[in-house]
Amino acid sequence: MTKLSMLSRAIAVTLASGLVLALSVGVAADTWPRQTGIDVEEYVFRISLRDDTDAIGGLATAQIRFVQDGVEEVFLDLVGRSGGAETGMEVAGVWVADSDAEWAAMNPNATAETVGAAANHSHVGERLRIRLAEAPAAGERRFITVAYEGQAATGLITGPNRYDERTFFSDNWPSKARNWLPTVDHVYEKARMQMVVTAPSHYQVVSNGLLMEETDVTPELRRTHWKQSVPIVPWLYMVGVARFAVDHLGVHRGVPIQTWVYHQDRDAGFYDFSYPTREALDFYSEWVGPYAYEKLANIQSASVGGGMEAATAILCGENSVTGTRSTRWRNVIIHEIAHQWFGNAVTEADWDDVWLSEGFATYFTSLYIEHAYGRDEFVNTMQRARDRIFDFYDTRPEYRIIHDNLADMGQVTTGMQYAKGSWVLHMLRHRIGTETYWEGIRRYYERYYNSHATTDDFRAVMEEVSGQDLEAFFQQWLYQGSAGLRLEGLWAYENSAVRLNLEQVQAGGTTYRMPVTIEFVDAEGGTERVDIEMTDTTQSFSIPVSFEPAEIVVDPDTWLLMQANVQRR
Repeated sequence: MTKLSMLSRAIAVTLASGLVLALSVGVAADTWPRQTGIDVEEYVFRISLRDDTDAIGGLATAQIRFVQDGVEEVFLDLVGRSGGAETGMEVAGVWVADSDAEWAAMNPNATAETVGAAANHSHVGERLRIRLAEAPAAGERRFITVAYEGQAATGLITGPNRYDERTFFSDNWPSKARNWLPTVDHVYEKARMQMVVTAPSHYQVVSNGLLMEETDVTPELRRTHWKQSVPIVPWLYMVGVARFAVDHLGVHRGVPIQTWVYHQDRDAGFYDFSYPTREALDFYSEWVGPYAYEKLANIQSASVGGGMEAATAILCGENSVTGTRSTRWRNVIIHEIAHQWFGNAVTEADWDDVWLSEGFATYFTSLYIEHAYGRDEFVNTMQRARDRIFDFYDTRPEYRIIHDNLADMGQVTTGMQYAKGSWVLHMLRHRIGTETYWEGIRRYYERYYNSHATTDDFRAVMEEVSGQDLEAFFQQWLYQGSAGLRLEGLWAYENSAVRLNLEQVQAGGTTYRMPVTIEFVDAEGGTERVDIEMTDTTQSFSIPVSFEPAEIVVDPDTWLLMQANVQRR
C-alpha cells in the first residue's frame, strides 16, 4: 500500500470503528442515491502532482448548506483502494468546521491542521460517510475537509501526450470525478469550485473559471489557483497540466477567450482554435441568452478523443490541431461551445434526460451551421443524422431517447441522444414555427439559467409560448422506440386529383401522428403543395391538383424524421 507521503505526517486518522452509516436518500429517476437535506455550495480542491509517481495527494473541502433539520451524516463519492489494488484513494482524515471557521476551511492554502475538528468517517467502496457531531439546523453550513492520496484508475489521466511528454488531464464524464475528487458526483448537484494545483514548475495548469494565483513555492514547484465562481456539476470540473503554448485572444462580449495547446503545436493550434470561437459566442449569446461564465478556453488534451465541454475550459483531442481548420474540428468547437448554454448552464436534472444536453448541443451546432454557412449545409447535416438514426434502429428498434431508471452509467448515451434528440428539436421547431421556437428557447434558458431542468420543464415552456398541447409529440418521439416514420405509398392521377394511399411500416408497432407536406411536381418543374395529417397506420387521400404530376416529393423541406418510398401506381 502506498504511503501517504504527500500529506502531513501529523494527520490523525479517526475511523468510525467499522460503523457503516446509513444514507439519507431521496427518490429519483435514475438509480444513483441522492442525499436529501444538503446543498453543496462550493468545493476547494488542493491537489499535489509529481513526476516520479502517478499518485496524487489531495486536501479537499466541501462547503455544505443544510436545507432541512436533522441531517446527522453526509456522504461524498470517492473511489477507495481495496485489497492489493494499485488504484483508488486512501483517506487519511476527515475534519468538520462550522461557520465560524469558514475562512480557515475554504482558504486555498489551508493545511490539514487548520480546517476543523476530526470527524468519524467510514470509507467503503465508492462512498465516504461522515458522521456529524451534531445535526445542524436548516440554513446552517458545515465545511467538510478530506485528506487523501492515491492513483486514479480513471478520471485523471496521467501519461505521455503525442509528443511523448508527460501530461495530466481530467476526464470526468459522466461520473468519474469520484476517482480523484471527493464530491457529490451526480448531475443533480451543482457547486462552485476552486482548483489549487501544486506541480513541477515546468508545467502550466489550466482549469475552470479565472486564474487567481501562480506562485513558485520552491525552485521546483509552482502553485496555480483557478476559481470557478458559477455553480457547475462535477463532471464539468477539469484540470490540464502540460507544457502549453497559450494564446490570449482578447476579451469578447466581456469574456476572455484563450487557446491552450502543446508548445509544439503553437502556430497550428492558435490558428485552428481562433475560429469560429468568437462567432459562435456571438450567435448563442444573441439567439439564446447571455454566456454564463468567466472565460472561454479551447484546450488541446490527451484525455479525450473528440471534445468535452468542461465549463469555461473546453477539451479537444490531441489530433484536433491540424493547422487546416478542418470542418470536422470546426464543428466540434461549435458543439462544445453550444454545450456551455445547454448541458452546462442549463443542466439536465437527471441522467435519464441527458438528451437535454446532447440533443440540444447537436441541434444548436446545426443551427449555427444554418446561420453561418447556409441552409444547404444545414440540410445536409440533418439528412446525414437521419440516415444514422434509421441505421441504428434497424438493429435496436426498441431504444428510447429518455431512459427509465438507468443503472449502467456506461449506457448513459448512444449516438441517439445526440442525433435523434437533435431531430426532435428540429421537428418541434417545424410544428410550432421558427419564431415561436426561438421565443421558447430563450424563455427556457432564462428560467433554468445556472440551474437544472427536466424534459417536462422544457415541454411546459414550449406549451406556454405556442399555446399547443405537446404531450403527444414528446411522448411519441422521446418515450417510445422506433427511429421515426417509414412510409410506403402508391399514387395515381384521376379526374384532376391525386389518389394517394400511404402505410406506416416502421417496426415495433408504433403509429405516428404527424403532419406531412406533399409536393407535386409537373414536367416543367412547377409545384403545388398540400399538408396532410397522418393519424393511422393506413390512410387514403384524394387531393385536387391543377396539373398532372410527374413526381411526388414527401417532406420536400426536410422537416420530418422519416423515410418515404412513394411510387406511381
